[in-house]
Amino acid sequence: MAAGYLSLVLHAHLPFVRHPEYPDFLEEDWLYEAISETYLPLLTVFNGLRRDGVRFRLTMSMTPPLCEMLVDPLLQDRYVCHLEKLIELADREVERTEREAGHFHPAALMYQRHFRECLDVFDRQYGRNIVRGFRELQEAGYLEIITCCATHGYLPLMSNETAKRAQIQVARANYIKHFGRPPRGIWLAECAFNPGDDRYLREAGIEFFIADAHAILYGNPRPRRGIYAPVITDHGVAVFARDTETSEQVWSSEIGYPGDPDYREFYRDLGYDAPDDDYIKPYLHDDGVRRNIGIKYHRITGKVPLHEKAPYVPEWASGKAAQHAGNFLENRILQVRHLRGQLGREPLILAPYDAELFGHWWFEGPQFLNHLFRKIHFDQQEIAPISPIDYPRIYPENQRQTPSPSSWGAEGYNRVWINSQTEWLYLHQHAAERRMVELAREFPDADGLWQRALNQAARELLLAQSSDWAFIITTGTMVQYAIKRFKDHIHRFTRLYDMLRAGEIDQPWLIEVEERDTIFQEIDYRVFGWSSN
Repeated sequence: MAAGYLSLVLHAHLPFVRHPEYPDFLEEDWLYEAISETYLPLLTVFNGLRRDGVRFRLTMSMTPPLCEMLVDPLLQDRYVCHLEKLIELADREVERTEREAGHFHPAALMYQRHFRECLDVFDRQYGRNIVRGFRELQEAGYLEIITCCATHGYLPLMSNETAKRAQIQVARANYIKHFGRPPRGIWLAECAFNPGDDRYLREAGIEFFIADAHAILYGNPRPRRGIYAPVITDHGVAVFARDTETSEQVWSSEIGYPGDPDYREFYRDLGYDAPDDDYIKPYLHDDGVRRNIGIKYHRITGKVPLHEKAPYVPEWASGKAAQHAGNFLENRILQVRHLRGQLGREPLILAPYDAELFGHWWFEGPQFLNHLFRKIHFDQQEIAPISPIDYPRIYPENQRQTPSPSSWGAEGYNRVWINSQTEWLYLHQHAAERRMVELAREFPDADGLWQRALNQAARELLLAQSSDWAFIITTGTMVQYAIKRFKDHIHRFTRLYDMLRAGEIDQPWLIEVEERDTIFQEIDYRVFGWSSN
């Protein structure tokens, strides 16, 4: 029997970005980069482990907006076009580096191989629907895929209980559409929990959720086993808390593995480095502005200026990924040996991360996971990889607790999402939430054009509720886009509300909006008609 358990949880999420009104849209690159650098490499690693008989177990949230984008034909077509341009550029780069920049040639060959493999897996193996690949791994028992709030809505800052419940119920229905069964776990957006929200999880059949450490450490009563066993909430949902030691070891770019000098430098990119504008321009957006394109030839090197970064050597980086996987496993073994004596039972070490860390930010991250699961399988017997859903099957009796209000943002509470820069968002969001409840209760049996308008109003509200807009504004990245997206959804919701109130629907405009914001085709606006009374 194992001395302890390791549960890796990857949170895969992107905001819903889809702009059919433009032939080329910069922010859609977020999805294309994540597919090439994170989701396809992870699928490749998981399938390789499965093929080689490695019995791995990993938990992965795939949020409803991400799933909706991954199955969208427009975005699938655009991704293939994006990838074909990168393959063309990589082919040219192989020739150029062989001729005039030999120190970059091994990396150029790596990118050429990588982009061609991405196209093969995406287009040929999965017919452009990689959600199917993750679903197959879940059905085979390797993955436990969990859901998230419908649009990554931040529950503690919503104005009423009906709006909170709707985020959970819409997410549940969307998960069933994509994965063929109800979800058993959830990653609450930003790991944000407020006591009482668990009632909506239990109603939806959710058995567990992920929280930051202080949710359990400061809960009532204090946890007998710290963060190394779940607690059970007032409504019977298991809570698993993040282990801070494993987080720092992997997450931190300062003291963690991703900061190693031999790993790829994220902030040095051919989109900026190419000396000839005419050479690189065909691979940029229509505005021709220099941007990251995903071909990066330098390694982190150390604390030196960007222009002094040394050439990236793929072989060195791969070796470090294997070395760091071994170090991570050694530390977990020491950790469970110590904790087992303290707890009197096998501890569970929960290690949750943003999935995009693995591949996008830390290019070698998927290789790290590949080495880690192989070492766990072949090299030792003290650590067993499991999903949080598995632990209560091993130990059914766990402490009852009311977890503390919490999030995994800076300072652990709500400041990242509500502050002097973002507080104005909630005045409009809360008004729209109240109005949506009002509409759903006033028109409980709508059909035809009215039903379509009410469903679209629900979509626009859900999209406005995304925590991504406040996060982007607070962190100062793509602020104007986040502000515009929030305002657009509120304006469209308000226009729909006014039409419904006036009893006259502008059908051509409704069709235009339906074709733009296509998320949740299965939605039923009546989810906002629920009352706790």
